[in-house]
Amino acid sequence: MIAKRDEFMSLTREIKPGVFWVGAIDWDRRLFDALIPLPEGTSYNSYLIRGSERTALIDAVDESKIDVLLDNLRSMNILTIDYIIAQHAEQDHSGGLKKLLEAYPSARVLGSPKCLDLLVQFDLVSKDRVQEVKDGEKIALGERSLQFIHAPWVHWPDTIFTYLAEDRILFTCDFLGSHLAMSDLFAVDEPEVYRMAKRYYAEIMMPFRVSINRHLTRIRDMTVEIIAPSHGPLYDRPGFILDAYAEWASDRVKNQVVLVYVSMHGSTRIMADHFVDALISRGVEVKRFDLTNYDVGELAESLVDAATVIIGTPTILAGAHPLALYAAILANALRPKTRYASIIGSFGWGGKMLEQITEALPNLKLQFLDPVVARGLPKEADLRSLDRLADEVATMHRNIGIIKTH
Repeated sequence: MIAKRDEFMSLTREIKPGVFWVGAIDWDRRLFDALIPLPEGTSYNSYLIRGSERTALIDAVDESKIDVLLDNLRSMNILTIDYIIAQHAEQDHSGGLKKLLEAYPSARVLGSPKCLDLLVQFDLVSKDRVQEVKDGEKIALGERSLQFIHAPWVHWPDTIFTYLAEDRILFTCDFLGSHLAMSDLFAVDEPEVYRMAKRYYAEIMMPFRVSINRHLTRIRDMTVEIIAPSHGPLYDRPGFILDAYAEWASDRVKNQVVLVYVSMHGSTRIMADHFVDALISRGVEVKRFDLTNYDVGELAESLVDAATVIIGTPTILAGAHPLALYAAILANALRPKTRYASIIGSFGWGGKMLEQITEALPNLKLQFLDPVVARGLPKEADLRSLDRLADEVATMHRNIGIIKTH
């Protein structure tokens, strides 16, 4: 697509005649929600739809980039906006709304009841400027019309999708997106987009697999040529991202173990080294994370497909190491489809390390395998117990048919 620039250094891109990307690319942002690393930046996608009678804008970008959005609209000589579609109240989509409404005083904000209530609570819009839309409701822009699809719990309860039937474009908000700053408007580099979309799914969408599968079914029944999320590139080959989500959100696991561990004086590291080798020799793929130096996004991504999670921790002040406990809490929040789990580690004079870790995972439907805990440095008997645990993991994977036989 051809980029257009004016004196405001604006960037607008035409998706189809009368339909434009007018958002902002955030090349330099490196942290989201004070938690999620953004190694490739992100984008805040906003879309302008010009009808013969009315004009609509979908999403209002992050507050930090509202001037970019306004410059883009000025460069197109947009004097009036009739509708601002708020697909989701979270501030990376709505933070610029107040300033946008000042620039376009006749615009009305459309959204789900829950979204509009949140926007009012966030002091981004007054009640007299909002209009609720029902699931399936349509508004006419002239020869074009927008249909709204309520899509709760991907990933908040307020989300809606917007369908532009005449152009067969589905605007999906956070759903099917990626934190990825790139110059391509569409997903051209599919391996790179797949990698970042999977990471995004893991960090944000994975806890809502049931809702995700329901909404995937709805989208499959629609005629869609372009999927336009609110972060990352658009998809002009919708099957690419829909098939990926169907796999990630399924109940199918892979022959993978995620091993997260922390070691204070070397004992747990020795056990982790031995256990990794034991698993590999039994045909099990391992993804290993030292919790003193890791990327939380990579860990989340690794949990998407893994059949087994192993947490390695020493005992500190009678309990699990805080980093290991945090990893367990993170996994519990993300709710991966993992089936098996166990704990390895060490202690000196006792404690409640095992209880703390297991009690931190109530949301996961897990079968716990017998832990291996050494006192001090692991002895030969402890290493044999790790071999026994590796045997058990391999057997479990073989029993569900995910270890390939050569």
